Amino acid sequence: MNKYNVTYNGKRNAAKLSPEKLLCQLRDRVNVTMIQGSDGPFDTPEWQQYLPGKSLNETVGRLGRCAVVSSAGSMKSSHLGQEIDSHDAVLRFNGAPIKGFQEDVGQKTTIRLVNSQLVTVEEQQFLREALYNTGILIVWDPAPYHAEIHEWYRKPDYNFFESYKLYRSTHPEQPFYILNPKMQWQLWDILQENSLEHIQPNPPSSGMLGIVIMMTLCDEVHVYEFLPSKRQTDICHYYQKFHDRACTMGAYHPLLFEKNLVKHINQGADEDIYTHGKVTLPGFRNVHC
Repeated sequence: MNKYNVTYNGKRNAAKLSPEKLLCQLRDRVNVTMIQGSDGPFDTPEWQQYLPGKSLNETVGRLGRCAVVSSAGSMKSSHLGQEIDSHDAVLRFNGAPIKGFQEDVGQKTTIRLVNSQLVTVEEQQFLREALYNTGILIVWDPAPYHAEIHEWYRKPDYNFFESYKLYRSTHPEQPFYILNPKMQWQLWDILQENSLEHIQPNPPSSGMLGIVIMMTLCDEVHVYEFLPSKRQTDICHYYQKFHDRACTMGAYHPLLFEKNLVKHINQGADEDIYTHGKVTLPGFRNVHC
């Protein structure tokens, strides 16, 4: 199944790249940008009134230490809440709740990265759920492999554009960005180039996208339970009872390959991964190539 028409003709690195070289690849080849009013189909008076006037960088300012909090089941009973809240900024995913879980996941939310399915599908209650009203929102939608923005706009994976406009009309003060879809395949190419096997021809996970977004905004990034600790469990999310091993190893997303890459560029101790599920990554402005 190749839903996104992936045709990879790039090279494969038979020898494992050094962490430094991999960080340079990520810094120089993954262009984290948000959709702007000057981008093709968004260049209309109607879209101008919905898209944020300020760039994401302007909105967040210069960030020092940042946390990326996965929604993994292994966050449960982690007692990491206080440590997570000590960061300058915290990124969370989709509908991951805070209420009732503060001791494990903290309560600060600076950015919430949501997928287009959540924004579009009625059952997810995106337009009504107060959880989404805090912090900066970023939505991403899987696009065809290296497609132009026009092509993606005509045929998004989930047509979230009307929901986006509706949300912006009712929450005009809250920054809400659309991730430029080029980023996901630039990142996928690096994953494939550094894997000898064929990886899944699907976009990277929200987790991996969130990590790279924060690496562009922050001086240092701590990622919690993306690489599972000794608390590893088949429970998918800390706020649900649903069991599935694919949540840890990946079925749709090239998750296993993402985790290998993150482990390789980790600058923290292996012990941090085992006890806290914590990875330490440099922000791209501290990567010198």
